[in-house]
Amino acid sequence: MKENEEGQLSYRLLLAVDIQGYSRRDTREQLHAQRLLSEALDGAARGVGLDRAGWDKQVGGDGELATLPEGVDPATVAGDFVILLDGALREANRDAGRFRLRVRVSLHHGTLTAGPFGPAGDAPIVVQRLLDAAPLRRLLADDVDRDLAYVVSDSLFDDVVRTGFCALPPRGFRAVRVAAKGAVFRGHILTGRAAGEDAGGPGARSARVLDFPALALG
Repeated sequence: MKENEEGQLSYRLLLAVDIQGYSRRDTREQLHAQRLLSEALDGAARGVGLDRAGWDKQVGGDGELATLPEGVDPATVAGDFVILLDGALREANRDAGRFRLRVRVSLHHGTLTAGPFGPAGDAPIVVQRLLDAAPLRRLLADDVDRDLAYVVSDSLFDDVVRTGFCALPPRGFRAVRVAAKGAVFRGHILTGRAAGEDAGGPGARSARVLDFPALALG
């Protein structure tokens, strides 16, 4: 997304991803994690007919905030892309060394405008606050076999996941309310597995529901 001097708003799909426990790795391990994550994201995108080269990315050492192009099907990204990403992480971790690659992912659609330091507006704030939410972090901490913790915003859940066009079923998600920086953000965390036997596909088990008592206000 090119910066517009007039500050024109656009309505886009945003995806944020972060590597869990990145700072505990040494430099070589951090570089290895970055490469594995980039390959996993590339593979998942190709699997649904997308090219990450066309995404506007604000990159940090442990992840990125990506603004997807106009016209991308949000149901495909919210479902199939995430399922493929979870599978790619699982495959990458088959030969994991001291650290497995475990990531948090958040998804939201909303208004933003391009700026000199990345996208500005409510949408980038929402997707980042959900990515940093305590319940999402706790999901990885409490489930050592999980490689992916995934949350969608409240509006995206209602507009996309509930429609039935998303490959991940609504019953696999749990609503959370997160207070951060003096504001409240609502989202839905996938408590089942994105890929695997409880992903919600044909013949799958019902998604396992976790309880977030005090964490809902984390």
